[in-house]
Amino acid sequence: MIAVLLILIPLIGGLALFTVKSETTARALALFAGIATLVVSVLGLTALKQPAYLQYDAEWLPALNTRFHIALDGMGQLLCLLTAISFPLIFIAISKNTYKNAARFYGLMLLSQAGLMGVFLAMDALLFYFFWELALIPVYFLSSIWGGERRIASTFKFFIYTFAGSMLMLVGIIYVYFNAGQTFDINAWYSMKIDPAAETWLFWLFFIAFAIKMPIWPFHTWQPDAYEQSPTAVTMVLSAIMVKMGVFAVIRWLAPILPNAVYQWGDTISLLCLIGMIYASLIAMVQDDLKRLIAYSSIAHIGLMCLAIFASDKSGLQGTVIQMFNHGINILGLWIVADAIEQKYGTRKISELGGLAQKAPGLAILLVIVALANIALPLTNSFIGEFMMFNGVFTSPVTKYGVVDTITAGICIILSAVYTLNMIKKVFYGETSALTATGSDTSAAVKFSLIVIVALIFVTGVYPKPMLHLTNDVVDSILKHMKTTM
Repeated sequence: MIAVLLILIPLIGGLALFTVKSETTARALALFAGIATLVVSVLGLTALKQPAYLQYDAEWLPALNTRFHIALDGMGQLLCLLTAISFPLIFIAISKNTYKNAARFYGLMLLSQAGLMGVFLAMDALLFYFFWELALIPVYFLSSIWGGERRIASTFKFFIYTFAGSMLMLVGIIYVYFNAGQTFDINAWYSMKIDPAAETWLFWLFFIAFAIKMPIWPFHTWQPDAYEQSPTAVTMVLSAIMVKMGVFAVIRWLAPILPNAVYQWGDTISLLCLIGMIYASLIAMVQDDLKRLIAYSSIAHIGLMCLAIFASDKSGLQGTVIQMFNHGINILGLWIVADAIEQKYGTRKISELGGLAQKAPGLAILLVIVALANIALPLTNSFIGEFMMFNGVFTSPVTKYGVVDTITAGICIILSAVYTLNMIKKVFYGETSALTATGSDTSAAVKFSLIVIVALIFVTGVYPKPMLHLTNDVVDSILKHMKTTM
């Protein structure tokens, strides 16, 4: 019941919005659907956490021996919770923004949420692929219709990258389907044996598809343009949730199924992650556009998550699962601030801002907290996740260069502090500019969204035990399959 409702509520809400004419009604219905989904997600973690409520299995396409099998394990619950939290906060934060054909805009947003929920719930590979595409298709329309001046070029680039990745993944899924006895069931896939020679090319088919979505270097080049040109509300979805599809897919659908290839190519992938982290951090340091700075920051953080997965260590893997949630919360806060600034002052250029703390002290305080959480200050949510990931990389039982990898990744954390604190200084402190001299504090809706995010930052930072407990069993299960042939 819970699993079905997490998909059904945003799906029905999204479709219903295409019949709405009033922008006010569209905003209200979208927010109602978002809050209802959040309530259902919380119920699945509390009052209705019994297994019978958390899964659904029914015949879907019998000719292909595929089933509509969805279920919530610890990792799925955490990412569904992130998705359920994010959409209402996004709708509240953008409540003062105006959109042409607003009902269609909000409808497509909810359809994307339904797809995202399906990705995190699917226990059938073909169903997973179906929801993977369902989550992406609305984003193409959102970006190409409501994006910036260069939206067509950036959306086309995004489409080409993701379409190519999806086709590679589909080829891999079809091969594994026949290898597993013509079934898409995840349990059958986990228990099958694949010829070692086939594992390598299968690994790259799946990994490239997932790497594009994360993204990691050198498959990242679509991201900065897409983030810059998409409406900021869509960028929030892309950055806070959708990139987690790639990280999640590596953990759920790659590492346990192709463990030999993961071991064989682990050091190569780790090198790609480290190059991307250094590259993105250095590029972020010289950005003058708030959206591009946050975009490159996200590339660096996702690189660390991918690095920790291939360390094949429990601490690193569990830290990655937890960090997917924490990074989503933090980056959402940064995007909300970026959108509030752009809406109020008509610019994203850091060089044209300054002294905002004098005009918007509330926004400044909230931004500083979110930014410090993003660089993993102790007692904030990211600290526990990053500490566990670094510990996993350092003590990795499979990598040859654990110490070097840890030191290199640590340098990126220092660079992250440099460009983040520099951004805070230039945007919020110093003298006011011509644009900000007559500014005022941000809206109550933006403050409310940021206050909720700050509360989550401190609660999960000070008391991470519930997340550790929630993810423990699924991490043990994934790691067991990853180590079966090592």
